[in-house]
Amino acid sequence: MLNRPIHIMNHLIPVLLVLTLAASATACGGTDDGQTLTIYSGRSEKLVGPIFAEFEAVTGVTLEVRYGSSNDLALAISTEGEKTSADIFLSRSPGPAGFLDDQGMLAPIDTTVLEQVNPTDRSPDGTWVGFAGRARVLVYNIDEVEQVDLPNSVFDLTGPDYRNLVAVPGSNSSFQDWFTVFRLRNGDDVAVGWLNDMVANGARFYPKNRAIVEAVGRDEIRFGLVNHYYNHQEVAANGDAQRSANHSFAPGDDGGLMIIATAAILNKSDEKDLANRLLTHLLSDSQQRYLTDTVFEYPLAIGVEAAETLPPAPADTVGAVEIADVAAEFTRTIEIIEASGVLDQ
Repeated sequence: MLNRPIHIMNHLIPVLLVLTLAASATACGGTDDGQTLTIYSGRSEKLVGPIFAEFEAVTGVTLEVRYGSSNDLALAISTEGEKTSADIFLSRSPGPAGFLDDQGMLAPIDTTVLEQVNPTDRSPDGTWVGFAGRARVLVYNIDEVEQVDLPNSVFDLTGPDYRNLVAVPGSNSSFQDWFTVFRLRNGDDVAVGWLNDMVANGARFYPKNRAIVEAVGRDEIRFGLVNHYYNHQEVAANGDAQRSANHSFAPGDDGGLMIIATAAILNKSDEKDLANRLLTHLLSDSQQRYLTDTVFEYPLAIGVEAAETLPPAPADTVGAVEIADVAAEFTRTIEIIEASGVLDQ
């Protein structure tokens, strides 16, 4: 990081802030004091709170945000039906948005918003749009594992070399989305067999990706299946004290898919124009740079490059996957995970 004189920066920051806010206000279409949008966010406040705060500052719009699990929020919206207060739904992965889309609860997103990403990063019918990508990786303890000994495939993890050594976030929505695609690619017999073999091999359940990365860093567990950005964040925060690193499986292996975070607008919303403006803000250069330079996710807006610290994004993406009945497949995945016993490990 460049060291600039503090007295210069103290003068520049207010000017730059004013210019940034003015430019953003122009891009978003001016201010709308007194208006309110309700967001059900499966992305945490720590990650997307700054994005929402800037939108409020630029537009004057009040955002009422309900944070929670993507799966739980999707089920809540489904249960609330026409009475839901949600205008926008943010999900950690496409599955929960697809679940609502199957029920006819999502509105078409403006074409100008959809065209900010590649067709593979939005739903085929234009009812959700991706805004960030997270690669599935194997995190490992660098003091206990040599790089030459790392596996090429997620299927290797069922072998004796990994007995009692691998953490699995079975209740996490991005893991569930990954497992859904894993099932569809390989068939239920293979997918169920893999998960049962993982359980028989002593795989350990952790509810969250970050908990796995932290546990691997202190050698509480040797390996873990997680989203890539958590380890980048821990290394950025802890430096050399973080004793973990990410490993990508061989190209084409199902263990290394990229999961995209999605945004959708509810059909019942009376603020669809304003909701589309929030999605435009989410895909703006400044917010995409924040997501990749600070959060360490892969940006999805066309023309925005990933942070230099990130490896190339995986070619296989869990985005606009053609699934005949997302709700049924989503439900089936949860049934298989629960039946496997991995959540009790």
